[in-house]
Amino acid sequence: MNHSSAELIPASAKPIAITLGDAAGIGPEIIAKAFVSEPALLRNCFVAGDVATMRRALSLVSSADAVPWPVAHITHPEQACALPPRCLAVLQVGAPLQPVVVGRVSALAGEFAGRCVAWAANSALRGEVAAVVTAPLHKEALGAAGAPYNRYPGHTEMLQDIAATYLGLPTSALPVRMMLANGELRTVLVSIHLSLRRAIEAVDFERVLQTIVMTHNALRGPLGRAPRIAVAGLNPHAGEGGLFGDEEHNIIAPAVAAARAQGCDASGPWAPDTVFMRARAKARALGEFDAVVAMYHDQGLIPVKYLGVENGVNITLGLPFIRTSPDHGTAFDIAGLGCADASSLLSAIRMARLWVV
Repeated sequence: MNHSSAELIPASAKPIAITLGDAAGIGPEIIAKAFVSEPALLRNCFVAGDVATMRRALSLVSSADAVPWPVAHITHPEQACALPPRCLAVLQVGAPLQPVVVGRVSALAGEFAGRCVAWAANSALRGEVAAVVTAPLHKEALGAAGAPYNRYPGHTEMLQDIAATYLGLPTSALPVRMMLANGELRTVLVSIHLSLRRAIEAVDFERVLQTIVMTHNALRGPLGRAPRIAVAGLNPHAGEGGLFGDEEHNIIAPAVAAARAQGCDASGPWAPDTVFMRARAKARALGEFDAVVAMYHDQGLIPVKYLGVENGVNITLGLPFIRTSPDHGTAFDIAGLGCADASSLLSAIRMARLWVV
């Protein structure tokens, strides 16, 4: 599905919030690069973050002879839609962030990054923004920030908890899943940030069925039809008829059958070492499947990331709002050098646009 930037943006669209990410990492500079490189795509977008940090980031990525983009300090999301072209809107989230040392773990940066995510999520829940695009967090900095941010392994769990609290639900009553996608492959994970031992234990009938149904519901709108979902096995060769494990026969196959009974176009369990190749779209030809449900984190993410981290997008399924994110971390080793690639962030913004429309 190809769309120009103008086609992706209805005139009446609500703005999209882009969170600052960890200010000691590459988040601010890739946001600045995205605005400078594709201003049409980022029309009606704003940064939920820190005004001074974004001014420094714009200065970093602008050429010496260029006139730096002006930064407009807004106080409400809707103001982003009224700004003139080539003006970067920043909504200051709380007190200004004191400068942090680039490339180093900082509790200050971790707390501010978490604060921006919480603000954007609540704004989306109130219906003020069309979607949330999150720049990278640093998990160690988030932990160093203390409560409440040290409770979360990453964005997904934080957003789940915030949304459940807003809706008056226990967190367990709002299941979420991670989808990683690029132009060639989509994968959805049964479990997210668990040790491998715990992830294997998490492969049960209810979680597998729930993941298939959530994938079906999430992709039906963007695709305009029921998605073809392949379900990967857990064991080598999908258990080889029970020789290498019985989870496929006892858990995964019954979940696939139950999903089909609910109207999902699901099949499997398929051998996990070949199913991703079958699902991959290449040379303008669709793959055999629209998405692969993977049983654990690395099984599903390695194939997508191997195709190019710069094009990957992380999408959280199950939230009551749209959230996308680039498929990379804070890259402390190159932060502040102005050489970070904004491609994945731009892909995340495009994906958010497509899902909103």
